[in-house]
Amino acid sequence: MVERKPAVPGKMVRSGPSRSQSAVALTPKEVVGILRRHVFMIVILTLFGVAAGGASWYLLKRYFPRYTAQTLIEVLSPVETDPMTIVAQRMQQEIEYGHRVSMANLIKQQGTFQDLLRNDKVKATKWFANRDRDIRNAFAYLKKHFGAYPHRDAQFVQLSMTCGIAKEAQLIVNEMTSLFLSSQGGKKQSEVGERLKQLEERKTRIEAELRQAEDAMEDVRRTSGISDLQMPTGRYFQHTITLRLNDLELQENELELAISQLRANIANFQELATGPVTVQIERIVERDPVMVALAQQIAFQEAHLSGRLARFGENHRVVRQTRELIDEIEERRRLRQAEIADQTRQANLKDAQQGLIVFQQRLEELQNLRAEAAAEKKDLDQARVQYEQRMKIRDERILTLDAVKTQIEKLKIMVTDPETPKVRIAGLAPEPLEMVTSRQWWLWFPSGTMLGFLLGIGLAFLVEMLNDLVRTPSDVARFLHIPLLGVIPDADEDREVRDVDLYQVVRQAPYSVMGESYRRTRTNLELSSPGKSLKTLLVTSGDAEDGKTSVAVNLAMAFVAKSKKVLLIDANFRQPSLRAAFPKTAGSDTGAGHSDSGLSGLLTGQCGYAEAVRPSGIKNLAIIDSGVLPPNPAELLASADMETLIKEQGKNYDHIVIDSPPILLVSDAKVLAKLVDGTVIVFNAAATRRGAAQRTIFELRQMDANVVGCVLFAARAIKGGYFRQQYKSYRRYQPQVVGSA
Repeated sequence: MVERKPAVPGKMVRSGPSRSQSAVALTPKEVVGILRRHVFMIVILTLFGVAAGGASWYLLKRYFPRYTAQTLIEVLSPVETDPMTIVAQRMQQEIEYGHRVSMANLIKQQGTFQDLLRNDKVKATKWFANRDRDIRNAFAYLKKHFGAYPHRDAQFVQLSMTCGIAKEAQLIVNEMTSLFLSSQGGKKQSEVGERLKQLEERKTRIEAELRQAEDAMEDVRRTSGISDLQMPTGRYFQHTITLRLNDLELQENELELAISQLRANIANFQELATGPVTVQIERIVERDPVMVALAQQIAFQEAHLSGRLARFGENHRVVRQTRELIDEIEERRRLRQAEIADQTRQANLKDAQQGLIVFQQRLEELQNLRAEAAAEKKDLDQARVQYEQRMKIRDERILTLDAVKTQIEKLKIMVTDPETPKVRIAGLAPEPLEMVTSRQWWLWFPSGTMLGFLLGIGLAFLVEMLNDLVRTPSDVARFLHIPLLGVIPDADEDREVRDVDLYQVVRQAPYSVMGESYRRTRTNLELSSPGKSLKTLLVTSGDAEDGKTSVAVNLAMAFVAKSKKVLLIDANFRQPSLRAAFPKTAGSDTGAGHSDSGLSGLLTGQCGYAEAVRPSGIKNLAIIDSGVLPPNPAELLASADMETLIKEQGKNYDHIVIDSPPILLVSDAKVLAKLVDGTVIVFNAAATRRGAAQRTIFELRQMDANVVGCVLFAARAIKGGYFRQQYKSYRRYQPQVVGSA
């Protein structure tokens, strides 16, 4: 429910849904309603789509047949496989796919198409004749209808041709296949032959360079005089010159070591020659025969001395002689010892000095020999370097020559290899037996049906969107943003009011749907301003003939039905209508003889209230007609007398209902809107447009009028709405109400 603020005189009431709430998309229920209202149009357009699809299929099949012939070309890997190996090298999938794309582009290039169009078989076809035998027209057709599509996951390029004759489509595809394979084969054979020729020339150059390298190696051997210049391949193999140089260096090192040792010995011998007797010399002395004999004599004499001492005593002459002999032998031994030691040390020193001289001479000879060997080694190294350089060049030429010979052998094999062109046919294109998909019935009938159905739905929504009438309560909520007090159905919708005056519906057909709608409007109006009674009401509309007079009269009667005392005023000085709703009778004409009686006479002072008001023939309902039409209606209604009239009579009546002119045509209603407690706007569902309704509301709110709501008049039950079901439910329910009453 939308909260409604109480009506305050002089203040503008802004109730109903906000702009952000009303400006929403269509609800599913509204969409279904739109489709139901236009279901006949949707069905007609759907059937038209079926018929159009079938007709299109028949015409295309009959007069514009299309057949597509297809074949496959196998595209081998772009890598030049080695014909001498069993397992071929496999490239990345994306690279192979790119190669197939390149082949497809070669097939569809201009030159290939031109070569195809020069083919006699192609030129003899009806297809070419239909192109006026013009190469440009035929090329444009091929560019559009001849396809070459590379497969991404398979090594194939699919060729296809679409034209009106199946045999000619087959012929063109097969001729293009043969043309492309032959051109690729000849091109590849030419490329292989050119490469083979280049390799033969390169082989000749390499053989000449190899001979030059071998001659250079022989020159090095001849110049150096060394036959075995090749570097040793074994770990311990060395040239004899190197071995001799190494041996001389080893001997020189050993000799230098011996000389150093000998010099140390000479210094030691020189020191020993003047020093004490060493242990080594004592050992030499002890091994001397003379020293041994003297030692034996001493021992013998000491043995005699011991015996003689025991026999003769210490001082005996024999004992003394023996002692003297022993001392003499020991002296001789000492002298011999000194002589032997001196001779030994001198001999050792001399031998060492002579050995040093010999070693020095030998060292000098070794140094000379080593220098000669080093010179020979240097020459050997230089010769070997030159030899190795030339041998390296020779080996490189040999390897290159072998590789070139291998490539030549491979190319000779490739010349006769059927896979050399990298493309081969997978099979000739068969004659197509069926037309292309665009000529099949199962495409055109469903497509036509779907297009017709969508066109119907689109037109249905277009009609709804272009219809800017205020037809339903949802239109009021979405576009006008004011409370809806009631919906008065169209008279044709209610069979109970077919013979009833529409001004007297509430009184003459109280149990009709229309009568109940007026009573519901009255109730909503009373509840729209809780706490404050809307005694004076202005009923107006945006344009003429929108039904405001009918609403005003029946609303007044609805108040009277509640035992309310009501004054109904016709303030429409332009086209008054209350006289038609309540014609004067002789008995009711209290103002007879006063031609100026009515609202205009009352406001101009030409008559009083008692003369202006007249009974309607209905209890509690009084009427003031418009009277004589004045020349200044807006000024007259804006006078103080009009305001006084409303205030004074508001004390005598429960409600005052004023029927006014249209808002958008004249300004009279704007003047009255400021004098009443509330204004009710009537919108005709069959005539009032949204822009006019919005302008009406804007005009009143600009005058700071209290717009309490609107009434939707002459609303028709439409498919997808709830009025029709509501009418049926009301008619089923109404007899029960009457019976129970």
